[in-house]
Order: sequence, then structure tokens, then C-alpha cells
Amino acid sequence: MEKSIEILFSKDMIEPLMLTLKTAVITVILHLAAGVMSGYLLTGKKGLFSVIADAVITLPLVFPPIATGFLLLLLLGRHGVFGTPLLAMGYEIIFSRSGVFIASFIAGLPLVVKSVQAAVAGMGNSLAEAAWTLGKSRLQTYIFVVLPTIRYALLTGLILSLGRSLGEVGITLMLGGNIVGKTETVSLAVYNAVFEGNFEKAALLSMLLGIISLAMFYALRKISHT
Repeated sequence: MEKSIEILFSKDMIEPLMLTLKTAVITVILHLAAGVMSGYLLTGKKGLFSVIADAVITLPLVFPPIATGFLLLLLLGRHGVFGTPLLAMGYEIIFSRSGVFIASFIAGLPLVVKSVQAAVAGMGNSLAEAAWTLGKSRLQTYIFVVLPTIRYALLTGLILSLGRSLGEVGITLMLGGNIVGKTETVSLAVYNAVFEGNFEKAALLSMLLGIISLAMFYALRKISHT
């Protein structure tokens, strides 16, 4: 028991926990913005751009994470399309915490966008059309009519996307690497602990993730009964 407490409050445990917490906060904020924005765009006319955007956003959901990470590595690496100009401006994505944040954001993005997309499609156009008839602009209609209607779907998507992001490994390995003390998240710490044969540390970290998962499950059940 004493050994478990000692491991739990050791630097090797605190660092990945703090990085994971910071990543979770940043990811939730970005996913909230993406969910609200996607809902607004979905209320407009659908064109070729929306179809392409939908395909790109959905890709991490159906494509192997390690392969998704490789594609992002090609784009954001030192010699990538976006990586080269970013590096010239002093921003290096690969093997940095920025890479961890991007990996987390991309991994969970499809879940929040798809939840909002399904909610917008399910509510139909009658409420929006009624608001337009009363002289409301598209933005006013979205803020005061559509967004309140889909709020539970947005919240569900945020919880699911956060859960997916917390368990992310493949994309993070490619973008953030697995640098102990720098880009090691809790999920990667579990992997590293098992690889090192430190099963007690792996069990403690897995237990923490399990508690978080149960809390998310409880939140989803509360939302579904609202």
C-alpha cells in the first residue's frame, strides 16, 4: 500500500497526469468551438466544400490512428507542407507538446462533429424556417433556436470526444513522440510501464483512467435521461 502511494505521487506519475489534464482542457475548448462552428455550417447550404470537410473530419474515425499520425507527420514535419513554414516562424510541432495537443484534438474531433451533425439533421428545418419567417438572421436562428435544441447532443459529443482523446496513442506517438517528462501522456505512461515491467505503475494509471471512464459513462447516462 505504501509503495503504491509512493508511486502515485512520484514525479514519473505526476508529469504524465499534468500533461494529460492540460491536454484535456485544451481539447475540450477546441472541440467545443469546433462543435458549435460545425453546427452553424451544417444549417447552411451544403456544397462540395462541406462534403470534402466532412470526409477529412471523419477520416480519423475510420482510418487507423497510426496511419493518420503518419499522414499528419508528412504535413506537419520539418519538410511538410505546413511544417516547413511553421518551422520558419519558430513553431515546431513534431515531438513537442503542441503535437500532443493536435493529436488529441484530431482524434476526438469526429465524435463531437458527428454528434452535432446527427442532432441538426434530426431536428429538421421547420424551427429554423419559422425563425427566418419571423425575420431572424441565420446567426440569430442558430444561437437562439438551433444551439439550445442540440445542446445535449453537443455535450454528449464533447464527453465522447474527450474519452477518445484521453485514450489516444497512435497519433500521439507520431506527432508528439513518447518523450518521458515532455510528451508522455497517461496512456503512453501505461504502455511504457508495461514495457519496463512495472506492472504496479501500469495498474495504478489504468485504474485512474478507469475511474475517469466510469465518470464519463455516468455523465452520458444522466444526459440520456434528461
